Amino acid sequence: MRKKDNLVSMSGAPIFRYTDGEKEWEAATGEECIEEISDHIERHIGKVSSVFHELISDTVHIDVHHVKPTNERPFHTLVTSGMSDLAMNVPSEVNATRYMELMVTLPEHWQIDDASFKDEVWYWPVRQLKFLARFPHKYDTWLAWGHTIPNGDPAEPYAGNTQLSGAIILPSVHVPEQFYSLDINKDKVIEFFSIVPLYNEEMNLKLSKGSDLLLDKFDRHGIDDLIRIDRKNVAKKRFGLF
Repeated sequence: MRKKDNLVSMSGAPIFRYTDGEKEWEAATGEECIEEISDHIERHIGKVSSVFHELISDTVHIDVHHVKPTNERPFHTLVTSGMSDLAMNVPSEVNATRYMELMVTLPEHWQIDDASFKDEVWYWPVRQLKFLARFPHKYDTWLAWGHTIPNGDPAEPYAGNTQLSGAIILPSVHVPEQFYSLDINKDKVIEFFSIVPLYNEEMNLKLSKGSDLLLDKFDRHGIDDLIRIDRKNVAKKRFGLF
């Protein structure tokens, strides 16, 4: 992914395109911190019921850990491991983590099994976890709090039953704060962020006005990182106004 020269959004944030600059395919080996990440998930979220393993991996080996719903946490939690095997290319002037893993929170009715994943309406959150976990390493870039990533250029809906077509990287409100980071050693701290799907209008609002306005609207309408495919679009204009 490359930043176009002097191209910034109306909010002042740099605009990136990932239509070029992709690294060639490179076979990945096993994960370095899978046991530490699995223990971290079980310590702070719940028992890992299954792990969706990649058979063939490009650049980094990405697995997805599944924590089933409980009475206390009535939703599915999916967390990656493997993204943090490599450091992201964070600019020296930017204060952001170099090691990251990603997660999504899905409603209790979501079908999570190999048979259901043959249908994109159930699989797309897993596809995005894998794509975004590999993304900074394939394009020699980084992800951080508040970064938005469209689903293609132009952005297209993730599946036929939703108009959600992009995502913003944010901390999850459905895990304890102790889960946000994992110390591996003095030189490596992994931070965990959630993929929060967005509508195209919400991505445009963030680019033009910044994250604060979008998140204020989320708070006003009770929207968090729990994925709801038909949730309210907080940036859609009605009668000429937001």
